[in-house]
Amino acid sequence: MSGNAIIFHGTNGSPEVCWYRWLEQQLQAKGYEVAVPYYPDLNKEPITTFLPKVLQDQNFSAGTVLIGHSGGAALLLSILERINCQVAQAILVAGYATRPNDSSEPVLQESYDWDKIRAHATELYFINSVADPYGCDAAQGRYMFDKLGGTQIVRNEGHFGDYNQEYPTFELVDKLIPASI
Repeated sequence: MSGNAIIFHGTNGSPEVCWYRWLEQQLQAKGYEVAVPYYPDLNKEPITTFLPKVLQDQNFSAGTVLIGHSGGAALLLSILERINCQVAQAILVAGYATRPNDSSEPVLQESYDWDKIRAHATELYFINSVADPYGCDAAQGRYMFDKLGGTQIVRNEGHFGDYNQEYPTFELVDKLIPASI
């Protein structure tokens, strides 16, 4: 069984920013089929209408690795709640499950079925910074960790890439993902 990986960009992002394409190449070298979809309506369209499009567009299986950054990490919670299989890994970078700031957050649900989310990921990782300019900080990571278990990693690296924070590679995430079988 070979694996696939899906890298979800953040709010107002695209597959071409920060470390996404670099990680795509790293994972391809490890034997993964990698998708880095572009969703311009991420965190603009309500999750209730946005999520079905994402679920229809992507394939999820026991060999799937999901990586989400910022709004893309918040999206992973809804994906994991709704899929009908267990994926190998879910890595939420600068993720959040509650409003992290004063912005509208249509990617968030009113509530989550934490048991379903936990049941649909063999391994969960939460990577957050002690200080994140958007509030996607270590407290958000701790909240998800407390609800789901897994592994929380706290760094001091801002938002792990943004329009004003170059972050062309992300060796930590690469190291967390084993070679595909």
